[in-house]
Order: sequence, then C-alpha cells, then structure tokens
Amino acid sequence: MISLLTPLVVLLNGLAAGVLLGTQLGGWPLLAALPADRYVHAHAFFATRYDPAMPICLVGTLVGDIVLAVAAPEAGARALFVTGALLAAVTVAISISKNVPVNKWIQTVDPEHLPENFAELDPRQGWGTWNRRRSMLCGLAFLANCVALATLL
Repeated sequence: MISLLTPLVVLLNGLAAGVLLGTQLGGWPLLAALPADRYVHAHAFFATRYDPAMPICLVGTLVGDIVLAVAAPEAGARALFVTGALLAAVTVAISISKNVPVNKWIQTVDPEHLPENFAELDPRQGWGTWNRRRSMLCGLAFLANCVALATLL
C-alpha cells in the first residue's frame, strides 16, 4: 500500500503546488494589474476553472499524508508525512476560509455594474496575500512529501 500511496500523494501534492505556483507567477500579477471591471471578469473566470481538481488534489494530499504518517515503516518518513499533512491542512483551511469565499463572491459581481463602493470592497490585496501563503505552504508540503518518498526508496 505504501509503495502505491506515496507516489500518488506526491503527484496530487505536486499538481496542487504547481497550480498555486502558476497563480503566483501569472494569474495573480494579471489580476492585480487589471482595472476593477476587468479584474472582476477575469477573477470570476479563473475561480471556476480549478474545481473540482484543486479540492481533490489538496484533500487527497491531506488524507494520503495522514495515512502514510501512520503506516510508514521509518520514523523519518512518518515525521515528514506528518509535516506534509499539517502543511496541507493549513493550506486547505486558508483555501476554505480566505480564498474560496472571495472566489464565490466575485462570481456574483456584475463587471458592467460594479457596486459604487467597490474600491472599498476590492478583495485583491487580501486574496493575494492569502493565496501567496497557501502557495508557500503547499510547496513546503510538496518538499516534505518528496523527501519522505526519497527516504523510502
């Protein structure tokens, strides 16, 4: 089981980390630079593109790391899988509490008729900060899982 689950967890975690890295390198700079109406349009478009793939990858990483933390034969690998699970759990928590609500709200905003106080409501700075944090955490989980895999080889 460990020989099948470990590469799967690394794959799921790598896919999630890659998507989040992509948002940092391309998606976020684009969203940050757009005027408000174009931002709303673009963010609403991006927000629907990663479901259900990202939740599957992140939750799969979390659950897989928990199973591997219990089942791994070596203490070093177990510690790395625990680390991966904790980092994945925080990534999921940030996603659910900080990024997903903005994604859902922005989909309800009409870019042709922005609220008069949109400048006050504009979620870009907060969303960008939390996205950067979850990207770093997911990347660190990926590193922990890669090292764990290497210890089992």
